[in-house]
Amino acid sequence: MTPPRLDLKLIARLIPEKSRVLDLGCGDGSLLRMLMDKGCTGTGVEIDPDQVLSAIRAGVDVIDLDLDSQLSEFTDDSYDVVVLSRTLQAVRRPKEVLREISRIAVHSVVSMPNFAHWRNRLRLLGGRMPMSKDLPFDWFDTPNLHFTTLADLEPLFAELNLQIDRRLILDDRGRIRPFGNVGANLFGSSAMYLLHAARN
Repeated sequence: MTPPRLDLKLIARLIPEKSRVLDLGCGDGSLLRMLMDKGCTGTGVEIDPDQVLSAIRAGVDVIDLDLDSQLSEFTDDSYDVVVLSRTLQAVRRPKEVLREISRIAVHSVVSMPNFAHWRNRLRLLGGRMPMSKDLPFDWFDTPNLHFTTLADLEPLFAELNLQIDRRLILDDRGRIRPFGNVGANLFGSSAMYLLHAARN
């Protein structure tokens, strides 16, 4: 197993001990492995066969499901926290996936790269597609299907009654920065949200 990404360590801190966690797009299981060390239980969902094998070797329970069409297999409130770590931009129907996670658990953690980061804007002004540490793929080789800005993402949360409990804005080195709303969308390379579903 490769060393966990810095943002995964931040996510692990947001999740209470002994939580039941569903990690959608779990990769090699690094996050769930960290969470197991603090008494959490959980399940990973991953489609890449090599990553599934790595997660199994790390002792993580992982299943292969299509996030766009098979989340209905999880019952209401079957987990305490659902994690979508740099995964939402790679699904075909982000709005439906967010709606499903709010059914599966009251709490969720969603992290996304910010397409409106100033370096990305400069590349676009120069006529090139953005590439950065948070968007490291060539346009023809990216798994990302949707690009969003923080200014576009947060209204979608509101529309789906997903309330923001915490918002962490990260710079391009993965450090938390105290940017305000305008500064976050310009200077934040990525963002991490702790959400809860406001249910009737």
